[in-house]
Amino acid sequence: MRPILPLVDRSPSGSAPSTAVGSAELAAETLANWIRDGILERDAAPAMWLYELRPAGGAPATVGWLGVVALPPAGSSAVLPHEDTFPVAVEGRRALLAATATDLEPIVLAHDPEPVVAELTDRARTDPPTLELRDTDDVLHRLWRETDPQVLSRLTEALGRTHAVIADGHHRFAAARANSRSQPAVAGSDAVLALVTPMGAGGLRVDPIHRVVPDLTLDAAVAAASQGFRVTELARTSSGGTSDVAVAVRRWLDDPRATGFLATDGSRLVQLQSPSGAVLAAVPPEAPAAWRGLDVVLAHHGLLDLLWHRRDDPESVLIAHTVGEALGAAVERSGVALLLRAPSPADVAAVARAGARMPRKSTLFVPKPRTGLVLRPLAD
Repeated sequence: MRPILPLVDRSPSGSAPSTAVGSAELAAETLANWIRDGILERDAAPAMWLYELRPAGGAPATVGWLGVVALPPAGSSAVLPHEDTFPVAVEGRRALLAATATDLEPIVLAHDPEPVVAELTDRARTDPPTLELRDTDDVLHRLWRETDPQVLSRLTEALGRTHAVIADGHHRFAAARANSRSQPAVAGSDAVLALVTPMGAGGLRVDPIHRVVPDLTLDAAVAAASQGFRVTELARTSSGGTSDVAVAVRRWLDDPRATGFLATDGSRLVQLQSPSGAVLAAVPPEAPAAWRGLDVVLAHHGLLDLLWHRRDDPESVLIAHTVGEALGAAVERSGVALLLRAPSPADVAAVARAGARMPRKSTLFVPKPRTGLVLRPLAD
């Protein structure tokens, strides 16, 4: 199955979402039909699932445990977010959760290393998996069902000693909180389905998420950016294609010494480096140091806001998860793609523990669990 997308209706112009009710009710009806027809099978006993995601090409596997995590009280540091959310997107998720009374996909948490969790993980992986599949991205997904009460007790006790950062699912986490507040008497509304992975070895990696500013020429973007950055042209494709630009972008992303940002309209590519004092001053000085040092924060405050005069909203600044998507959107929307480097998992954790929030869609933790393999009816 594909990931669950925000189930909202959009206006003909593709602007702000209007309502999620109809889509949520349709999802609830579909889910009920799947249960009635035996497409989904309910576990007879309480269980947790060990989940391994192994990318192709010999990349290290990510492994974690799927289970129910209690929603922590306000002010708790047990589960820390690191990104901002948008109320409209949260409401769409909440409406879906309320209508289906089911967690349709897990949030993803990265927890502190814990030796007992590592021991139980290694032990469970010695048995044949309960479920195994390879997806269209050539990632191998393997799951083991664990029902032994003693193992579950040790596992939950060990995980309870850790703190975790939300790696993926900020809007789903916020929606679960909102649903719990609106339906406190509903059984199971005080928890959320989560894949809990270790921070560091065996955990997730972070890929960059890029920005696209529609209706902005590269000449105008460069002229404004030059008021606060040193601008260097890196590539130009005279034919109007994106191949030369894409090669230069990949070289920059793969170079650990590279700094700054890249801006492109798909035909030309420039690098923005050495921010001025005025640009650096645009970053709120009262924010924690871990937050102020992030490229994405400097890009939003010092470039998008200060020099390009763009608000951080879904109409003014679009999100692109790959370089190809960013280049394509820049061409299609007559705009400029702003290409960023990813923060490290340690950077993300430091921001969360400092109580700060990155701009929306700052991190892309990968690989992602497949939607539909394990669901949680709130009543369970």
